[in-house]
Amino acid sequence: MVSYGYTLSSEEHAPTDLVRNAGRAEDEGFDFVSISDHFHPWVSAQGHSPFVWSVLGAIAASTDRIEVGVGVTCPIMRVHPAVLAQATATTSLLFGGRFFFGVGTGEALNEHILGDRWPAPDVRLEMLEEAVEVIRSLWSGETVDHRGEFYEVENAKLFDPPADAPPIVVSGFGPKAVHLAARIGDGYWGVSPERELLDQYEAAGGRGGRYAQVDVCWAEDAATARRVVHEVWPNGGIPGQLSQDLPTWTHFEQAATMVTEEEATKSTPCGPDVEPVVESVRQYLDAGYDHLYFHQVGPDQDGFFRFWSDKLQPALKDLG
Repeated sequence: MVSYGYTLSSEEHAPTDLVRNAGRAEDEGFDFVSISDHFHPWVSAQGHSPFVWSVLGAIAASTDRIEVGVGVTCPIMRVHPAVLAQATATTSLLFGGRFFFGVGTGEALNEHILGDRWPAPDVRLEMLEEAVEVIRSLWSGETVDHRGEFYEVENAKLFDPPADAPPIVVSGFGPKAVHLAARIGDGYWGVSPERELLDQYEAAGGRGGRYAQVDVCWAEDAATARRVVHEVWPNGGIPGQLSQDLPTWTHFEQAATMVTEEEATKSTPCGPDVEPVVESVRQYLDAGYDHLYFHQVGPDQDGFFRFWSDKLQPALKDLG
């Protein structure tokens, strides 16, 4: 069975708006929401980046049914995994089991802020594995002493551990990350409709939900939508390793000057028509994803909610 969700884009919306949009998503029948965990937006036109754990507390108090996950947190540098163990345990209790925890190796954009050296990809994967080990150990409620290659924890005990350990959904873009996700995770978080990566995940023993974001931009006309995407979300057109290694939003803005409107929108359905969105969903379903969530680029979230209710949700029911 496929679950459909909605993106709470922390880079584009103020904290009060994120809370309001989470409640609206619940009212409109979405199965889950995914909220991003950034210290900076990708480009200054996005304009926001609130502290996700405060926002999650407010969402827990204002929703009743909808599942909520962080998509995704990097637990390796900016915040110590022991602190994240406490944050996620408390968040899970507030949501009464509706919370899931997405993790990944992050981007320099957010993780360099304390002056630490940005590690190589293979090192970040090793750090992620150890960080998840620390978090799971603390979730047990036992006193933890840990002296590993990257982290040290001394006499640490969560007096409010989660009632049940939240699922940890691990992001992975390449074969090494996919195999790590299969080994340590309760689900997989991908970024493109590539069947090969999901086949590798399954072959390595991966289990649980398979999550991916579908970028869209609803507007009254396609030209307006394309302009919004090019202005607000040009980072979607920046290729390869740059998205992990560029350290500031100003660098992303410089790189974005080379991204044309066509490049920024090539994988983002733009405008009022539902069929291009359904086709994007179909590609992800064919690749094997079963948790798809929609990121409406730009400020017009109310317009997207109307589009979801009137056109997209009925079309997806027909898709089966």
